[in-house]
Amino acid sequence: MKAFPFLILFLALASCSTKPNKSEQAANNVISRFAAQDLNIELHADLSKTDDGCDQFTTAVKNGRLTIHGSSGVALCRGFYNYVKSQEAGISSWSGKRCELPEQLTDTDEKHIISPFAHHYYFNVVTYGYTMPYWDWSRWEAEIDWMALHGVDMPLALVANEAISARVWKKIGLTDEEISHYFVGPAHLPWMRMGNISGIDGPLDDVWHNDQIALQHKILDRMRSLGMTPVCPGFAGFVPQDIQRLYPDVTLTETSWCDGHFHNWMLSPTDTLFMQLGKMFIEEWEKEFGPNQYYIIDSFNEMETPFPPKGSEERYELLATYGESVYQSIKAGNPDAVWVMQGWMLGYQRDVWDQPTLNALLSRVPNDKMLILDMAVDYNQNFWHNSKNWDEYEGFYGKQWIYSVIPNMGGKSAPTGVMEHYANGKLEALRSQNKGHLAGYGMAPEGIENNEVLYELITDGGWTADSIILDDWMAHYCQCRYGQYTPAMQQFWDGARQSVYGSFTDHPRYNWQLRPGLCRQGSVRYDSTFLDAVEKLQAGAESMKGNSLFEADLAEMTVIYAGAYAEKLTQHIEDLLDTQPRDEAAIKAEIQRFETLMRDMDLLLETHPTLRLDRWLHFAHQHGEGDAYEHNARRLITIWGPPVDDYSARIWSGLIRDYYLPRWMAYFNQRLSGEPFDFAEWERQWVEEKTGVSAVEKPTDVVEFCKKVMEESSIHSAIF
Repeated sequence: MKAFPFLILFLALASCSTKPNKSEQAANNVISRFAAQDLNIELHADLSKTDDGCDQFTTAVKNGRLTIHGSSGVALCRGFYNYVKSQEAGISSWSGKRCELPEQLTDTDEKHIISPFAHHYYFNVVTYGYTMPYWDWSRWEAEIDWMALHGVDMPLALVANEAISARVWKKIGLTDEEISHYFVGPAHLPWMRMGNISGIDGPLDDVWHNDQIALQHKILDRMRSLGMTPVCPGFAGFVPQDIQRLYPDVTLTETSWCDGHFHNWMLSPTDTLFMQLGKMFIEEWEKEFGPNQYYIIDSFNEMETPFPPKGSEERYELLATYGESVYQSIKAGNPDAVWVMQGWMLGYQRDVWDQPTLNALLSRVPNDKMLILDMAVDYNQNFWHNSKNWDEYEGFYGKQWIYSVIPNMGGKSAPTGVMEHYANGKLEALRSQNKGHLAGYGMAPEGIENNEVLYELITDGGWTADSIILDDWMAHYCQCRYGQYTPAMQQFWDGARQSVYGSFTDHPRYNWQLRPGLCRQGSVRYDSTFLDAVEKLQAGAESMKGNSLFEADLAEMTVIYAGAYAEKLTQHIEDLLDTQPRDEAAIKAEIQRFETLMRDMDLLLETHPTLRLDRWLHFAHQHGEGDAYEHNARRLITIWGPPVDDYSARIWSGLIRDYYLPRWMAYFNQRLSGEPFDFAEWERQWVEEKTGVSAVEKPTDVVEFCKKVMEESSIHSAIF
């Protein structure tokens, strides 16, 4: 990494000839990695948080020197990022970054920003499956940099959970074989942690555990150096069934998930063994990684919950005892710790979690020792159409809570999301008479590295209590990302905001991402407004050649555009196959057009920095386990188990040409020949026996190839 002499010099001056403190140095390093240029800058971590615990920063340029004062390392990083964006000089994203500050900075008055939130939360428990299971330190370092620049200070930090669990279970007498039989492959760990599954693609060995412990040390050290307060795992009561060998009198409940296809075993929080293991887990965790304040424990994730009937004293006493026992198990390991709980079930299963039921669960936990992640406000607003959880549960009965959204399910690539809600939905919570102890703001995407505009918008929203005017924000976003805001860009974003980014789809997938014959119409909300918008973006693309971020976005939107035509082509071919007598020559010609379009979509994504299967498999292979982890990685993004087939639905190069397309070609051949085809077996073989990605040569001129793909698509406009 290049040295940055100006930055280092003025950090020293800022500290009165002493070394910069830990927060200043950590922020310096983040900024240096992002900016990649010499900077005339001072950083001072000398502000206090507000009385409500909120971060703040000031920025000012005098005599060409940028001075930032902040209340934490994160505040300093966000202050710098805010300054860069105020100058429309750059952006940090997963598909690339831009930072083009002038050598001589223009003097500015002091700007003072105070976040309206004490915490800025990030990640979903399952992000650790859908995106991060195989990340190395280099990728983690980049993500923590992204967090700091975007002002995130409360991330989930779940790496090495299994290593600590294994230590605890060995201490009570379980064997390596019994523990290994219980564990699942890395990509499926989130659902084992929440008690949904066990045994898929295991075992995990000591090499994995040791690597994860070393990785988690680096992750936590970096997070803490920036002033982040990570949320670490606690013991939720899910254990290997073989624990009954040691404790034959203990009662285990066999959990059931996904209509009974998956199972785990749950130790009741009312059992004394639960308290013992919970205490041991916290102690073992802190022995390895040091003291921690926040521990996440989820015991009821989408579970069939055979509670006693509503209205019965037995039901509420059971829930109150459960809540008390979970909290006491944490307290036994660390008296100062806070229990964190995901609130997905509160909207998803509101028929189960009515007011008295939740109130009972929380009733015996001190208000300042519990934090609820109200993680799906966008679902309340745009999908379930039910009341907001903070209203339904009267401000969560005095507990601390975090406003959060889920802008992605499963790591799906297709665009969706009501941008106006992501920009300003928080205002309803901030102004609500039921906001209670609203302690934070954030997002809990199931998968990241997609729909980047939404994440930029959401994180900006965490640093203002004012309304965001989207027209102005979009212009500013394009200037920051591309260095320009052309009429073509404005036309594109106007159209996108009236279509895919003005609507909310729970699971946006094209039909060609699903097993053929099961679904004629996908769920991506493309329409003529969106298609016209992409055409306008393409029409103005020539002047943007060589702009890497623009080319990445153009390639992505072109594939989404072409994907709509590919879906319509499958429907057209089905209609031709159903017509009697068949015109086989016409059918084969249309199948050939479909194949050509899909292959060219795939080639175009080969040019994209992140939307590629080879990248996903590369992370899996880094762990030195031969092909086992690759098979686990392939399983998660396709058949998942099965079932939960095609849930993840990535629009990725490699996945299109090696999985989606061959599956559809087999289907068309079956329809033409009448010979049966075993799709389940073909899918299993692709997951468990295939390796790598077929070789292709990617295009060198992205803009021209986008134009080619769009022309191939528009040939089929008559089928709309």
